[in-house]
Amino acid sequence: MKFSEFWTETKVQKWGKYVITLLVFLIVYLFIGDQSLIQFARRGREIRQLEQQRDMYREATQEAQSQIQTLHHPDSLEQYAREHYYMHNSNEEIYLVEE
Repeated sequence: MKFSEFWTETKVQKWGKYVITLLVFLIVYLFIGDQSLIQFARRGREIRQLEQQRDMYREATQEAQSQIQTLHHPDSLEQYAREHYYMHNSNEEIYLVEE
C-alpha cells in the first residue's frame, strides 16, 4: 500500500468531517454574528473614538471653568467684554484692525 493511498483512504475519511466542522466554526466565529472578531474590532475603534471625544470635552470644560474663574474679577470681565463683544464706553471710538 502506497502512502498516498493510505492518506486518501484512511486519514481524509476519518478526519475530514472534523476538519470541515472546525473550518465552519472558525468562519462563523471570525465573520458572522454580533460576537465576531470583526464586530470586536469595530467596537474597539468606536471606544477609542468616544474616549478621544470624552478627553476633548473634558479639556473644553476645564478651559471654560478657568475662564469662569477669571471672569469673577471686574477688570477681567471688562477686558473680555471689550475683546469679544466690542463693547465700549460712550466717549470712546473703536477701530477694528484685521490681521
